[in-house]
Amino acid sequence: MNFSINLNKIALIRDSRGSDNPSISDYAQQSIDLGVDGLTLHPRPDLRHAKPSDISMFDEICLKANKEFNIEGNLFSPSSKNYPGFIPLVNAHNPHQVTLVPDADGQITSDHGWKIEQLDNIFKSEVSKFKKNINHVSIFIDDDFSNFDKLNEIGINSIEIYTGPFAKVIKNGKKHEIHNAQNKISKIIESARLNNLKVNAGHDLNLDNLPYLKECGDIDEVSIGHAIIVDSLKYGFKDTINMYIEIIKK
Repeated sequence: MNFSINLNKIALIRDSRGSDNPSISDYAQQSIDLGVDGLTLHPRPDLRHAKPSDISMFDEICLKANKEFNIEGNLFSPSSKNYPGFIPLVNAHNPHQVTLVPDADGQITSDHGWKIEQLDNIFKSEVSKFKKNINHVSIFIDDDFSNFDKLNEIGINSIEIYTGPFAKVIKNGKKHEIHNAQNKISKIIESARLNNLKVNAGHDLNLDNLPYLKECGDIDEVSIGHAIIVDSLKYGFKDTINMYIEIIKK
């Protein structure tokens, strides 16, 4: 299982003071030096955290270190004052992976996946606008998604399972609910594999629930951000990254 760290929260703290402290490039390089497999950013149209300049910076850092760069966003996000639009932003860089989320422009965080009725010819047309050297075009889905045969038709070759509900069940700690939640994830993984899709997972993953997620089956990559910054307040950034790597890689 690969580990991609989302550093949006570092950008959020930086932007709250209008300076370059903390330096997101320093934390990106620290993460790579500590052994993460890739970097993730989710630039939003309101530029509340990651900015287009951060995308350029991460693009260079990952290229130099031979690490994977994942850009998240809504492919329908148009241009605004200092935001070029999601597809132009992606195509101006060289990400290894693009993860498509159905977030509204002002949404606080990703909290649901795409619905099958949204994956129409318009969606397919937009996906086709991404340049061809992107290895994986991934789609954010709920844990009850079932129309996997549709994804290859529209140019999707990877999924990211929205693990927010899964994390909530693990936190509540009821054994039968945990078992049911793990079964749902396992079925998603199995269906995705039958359709030759890469399987990622993300949202609300942390040190407590990752072991339960690993029991569900073979997941290619997890993307984690918020919990890492929270845990860093307790353990420090370096020790936190090492703790996550130990769980993810063992």
